Amino acid sequence: LSLKTQELTAMFLALRLVCSIIMEADIHTVLDFATLASTAWVIYMIRFKLKSTYIKELDNFPIYYIAVPSAILAFIVHPSNRLINLSGILWAFCVYVESVSVLPQLRLMQNAKMIEPFTSHYVFALGVARFLSFAHWILQLIETRGRYLFLLGHGYLWFPVAFLAEMIQTFILADFCYYYIKSLKEGQLLMRMPI
Repeated sequence: LSLKTQELTAMFLALRLVCSIIMEADIHTVLDFATLASTAWVIYMIRFKLKSTYIKELDNFPIYYIAVPSAILAFIVHPSNRLINLSGILWAFCVYVESVSVLPQLRLMQNAKMIEPFTSHYVFALGVARFLSFAHWILQLIETRGRYLFLLGHGYLWFPVAFLAEMIQTFILADFCYYYIKSLKEGQLLMRMPI
């Protein structure tokens, strides 16, 4: 697993947890806390218990390539709310980081060229989760007859940009899911990434 992807995941989950406590404090807050705790445990295991199995040289995607553009975009396009505006900026930052946080994992797998079954199952599960989340957005657009997208014409960019971020994340993982299913059909235990 990519330690950098796990660290990005922990970062956006921690910030989203803070925003969730401030804005809603509901079941999503509990789920975010459980996911953050699990991610922190994975980071701990990679850094300390399983350090000898982690190949740092292959996990070479710079985190600032994701964090800096996400922060800049979050300052420009974020949801407005009645609460502190900082929470809207942090929430947007979480959405943008989450949409591309899998890139270090994909880069690590591309560098390794061979992917172990556990890792490929994990990334495929991320792809399925992203597809379901994207399907939720599509259903919301259908249910509201595209009202969210029409907000763009009124100068409100948050919903269209958040939808675009969700779409980007789905398409990033769709390519991997294609090769995952293809390798399963061929009965391969280890998956090979195309160069």
